[in-house]
Amino acid sequence: MKDRLFIFDTTLRDGEQSPGASMTKEEKLRIARQLEKLGVDVIEAGFAAASPGDADAIRTIAETIQGSTICSLARANERDIHAAGGAIKPASRGNRAGGRIHTFIATSPIHMEKKLRMQPDQVVEAAIKAVKLALEYTDDVEFSAEDAVRSEMDFLVRIFDEVIKAGARTINVPDTVGYSIPALWGERMKQLIERVPSADKVIWSTHCHNDLGMAVANSLAAVMNGARQVECTINGLGERAGNASLEEIVMAVRTRKDVFNCDTRIDATQIVPSSKLVSTITGYPVQPNKAIVGANAFAHESGIHQDGVLKHRETYEIMRAEDVGWHANRLSLGKLSGRNAFKTKLSELGIVLDSEEALNAAFARFKDLADKKREIFDEDLQALVSDEGYATDHERYKLVSLKVCSETGEVPHAQLVFTDEGVERQADGTGSGPVDATFKALESVVSSSANLLLYSVNNITRGTDAQGEVTVRLALGDRVVNGQGADTDIVVASAKAYLHALNKLHSKRERAHPQV
Repeated sequence: MKDRLFIFDTTLRDGEQSPGASMTKEEKLRIARQLEKLGVDVIEAGFAAASPGDADAIRTIAETIQGSTICSLARANERDIHAAGGAIKPASRGNRAGGRIHTFIATSPIHMEKKLRMQPDQVVEAAIKAVKLALEYTDDVEFSAEDAVRSEMDFLVRIFDEVIKAGARTINVPDTVGYSIPALWGERMKQLIERVPSADKVIWSTHCHNDLGMAVANSLAAVMNGARQVECTINGLGERAGNASLEEIVMAVRTRKDVFNCDTRIDATQIVPSSKLVSTITGYPVQPNKAIVGANAFAHESGIHQDGVLKHRETYEIMRAEDVGWHANRLSLGKLSGRNAFKTKLSELGIVLDSEEALNAAFARFKDLADKKREIFDEDLQALVSDEGYATDHERYKLVSLKVCSETGEVPHAQLVFTDEGVERQADGTGSGPVDATFKALESVVSSSANLLLYSVNNITRGTDAQGEVTVRLALGDRVVNGQGADTDIVVASAKAYLHALNKLHSKRERAHPQV
């Protein structure tokens, strides 16, 4: 019997801390449903004390998800613990996997002195108190020693022993700043398990950041030395250089069964759909050469490789593309498909629309898309539903029409009609290209004073008729937001994305960045 390796997904918390990736409650719920379908053991749904919006999102996810444990992060203080406990409360009702509070405090000398301004004894006392308070809400409490990578071993042994005595069931050892290397990280995990007196009473976990590009390697080194939970994110999303990639952890353990005496309950065929959904919602595209989920992950350009694969797949492929969800994404619908078939397909993809009005609007957009594209894919449908959400969520501005003239030797010109609080406004502008002209035309009327930090275009599927998915990142003061738009015309998609970002900047409902 292989050991169970628990997958703790923090896409909705740590992943959301990427600049501009802050999600709405509805977007978080869509991802949570997909994570449940993927088979994730623990979903860290957010940081309840960060904002009322985050607490509400965690609560909604806890009410909805049944197959995964729902977790909230909390600093080791009373306010955070109470907020987290209230947010996960619905997860303990009915036939659900339950709720978890994940409390943490920094343990490295530099953090204790410079950030916390606390003595080691005070830190231990705060950790014990936090765990005991969390137990009033749930018997599933996880404790993390922030910046464990730079913490003194003797102090880690002491504080872990104390919180286990207090009732913590999972002990997380994080490389918060991405500083370690695999050999050292594996050895640290091994020593902790050997030296902490009650080590056999808990699940040991690891949470590695990717600042030196070794988050996955460090996580796997920890697994080889006794860790049985890995904290990771879809696509390796996360602040700075990101976190360990869930898809890489899962497939490394599954592919190298000769090395790892453990396995997960992840449904690997849901890996690619999960990757694409997170990319669509956050606006963070997946690089083509990304392991497992990149567009080129199973492509063979070299003649030697192609010849070998044609003769025997395993000459150059250690995994099957189908096993992680590639090539199973064509939608068996077309322009003659009915509304019920459309609704059924949405349900298969885990997409739940909250009203008949929303379903009707999405179906109308599907019909329009089916007239433009010969083949419709699952990714198209995900983008279509997301685009519908962009058009209605926090709506102040909405695109009505767009006309662009771009001719060799002539200055590109854009004319737009859009609504501002329901009132139609017209905009004209010129620029170095059709997209530049479109953005300048909008700014000539809106005058947002926002700085454009990022403009990115990615094809959702293959072919020249593929929808283009555009991400626009705007900054205004201390706020950074992403806007997305999709259309078979990338200039139209660009206008939608820019207006979506503006809507976020103007929305009072938009949640603050989790770290603010």
